Amino acid sequence: MAGPEIERLIQLLARLPGLGPRSARRAVLHLLKKKDTLLLPLAATLHEVGDNVHACKTCGNLDSRDPCAICTDQRRDETLLCVVESVADLWALERAGVFRGRYHVLGGTLSALDGIGPDDLNVDGLIARMQSGKVREVIIATNATVEGQTTAHYITDRLASQNVQITRLAHGVPVGGELDYLDDGTLGAALKARRPL
Repeated sequence: MAGPEIERLIQLLARLPGLGPRSARRAVLHLLKKKDTLLLPLAATLHEVGDNVHACKTCGNLDSRDPCAICTDQRRDETLLCVVESVADLWALERAGVFRGRYHVLGGTLSALDGIGPDDLNVDGLIARMQSGKVREVIIATNATVEGQTTAHYITDRLASQNVQITRLAHGVPVGGELDYLDDGTLGAALKARRPL
């Protein structure tokens, strides 16, 4: 129906979350209609992002500089460290504007079914960050899923020997819910109502 380049673009876009083949086809048609104002700038930006954006070696956030803008922001409270599963969760908390500390991205959760163990997560990086002695509270903000709860308990055990308060987001976050899909009010309330584990 379309040339191989167009079909390849449709196939690639269909791999994105929330897009199936039909939605991808519509997006490609729209991009091609607006080639000069949308397609070409998008292609250039994708290339630039691919070349310049990397994971921050300190926290795991994605940025064009290392350490990232959050890690170098002097206005943030370096005694508070919020542990999240993914960059999407970090961005959700930032979008809500309710947390002014620092972050640590684990890169996933423990999952025996998926073969994800402690060595597959950035837990050692978290332990290393405790050595500075600046962190006084670690807020565990993993999702309210079985894997998130398991990961939270594992992190709590690993941090037990550290002289740090460990808190968890309140249960205002629905069980089975994911931070990236929650509204700002729910995130704010859950963060304010955190309690020790």
